[in-house]
Amino acid sequence: MIADLKTKSSRTGRAPVHATPKSQRPLLLQFPGLVAICLYMLLLAGTTVVYVVGHHMEMLYLVFPVLFIAGALGLLLLLRWAWALALAAVALASATFLFDYFRGHSFASLMQGLLNLIFFLYLVRTDVREKLK
Repeated sequence: MIADLKTKSSRTGRAPVHATPKSQRPLLLQFPGLVAICLYMLLLAGTTVVYVVGHHMEMLYLVFPVLFIAGALGLLLLLRWAWALALAAVALASATFLFDYFRGHSFASLMQGLLNLIFFLYLVRTDVREKLK
């Protein structure tokens, strides 16, 4: 009797169904804002390089594009140090653009300052921070 219980299949005659794992999107695609922030940082780095080459800024400002590029590429890999670098870059850029707006009342500076503020608020979300390595 005990041997019969061990050798019998399930009562319905079907094999037990195992839970199939849900197909998950890649982790980076769960946060499209990170991709947008990375593209923005690369654009900001390119603009800074063009201004330095055109002698509109001093050579000292070439440090910032290196940090922007490193932060953007590291953020694409979801690295925590890149998140901190991108957060600092976006916060400082927001402060700079908003200061330019209050000093010169330029609408473009206001828009860039607010855009950087939105990026800052996106980066400080807890679900973004929890996914970083």
